[in-house]
Amino acid sequence: MSATAMRAAILAHQGGWDEVLLVAGPILLIAGLLVLAKRRVERNAADAPTTAGPPADTTTAGPPADTHDR
Repeated sequence: MSATAMRAAILAHQGGWDEVLLVAGPILLIAGLLVLAKRRVERNAADAPTTAGPPADTTTAGPPADTHDR
């Protein structure tokens, strides 16, 4: 029996623990990444400066338009 066939036979008859690892591994990896992302978002939100008033209106530039008819 070749080494590759031996490894396949061993993995094929382990009572199901290897299948559990194949399912649980990616789930745990994704859960861990989500925890890290949540921590990063919470840390960035805590570090962000807060303003006391509403944001400044930066849509207009220059002096106000003349609204009187001539």
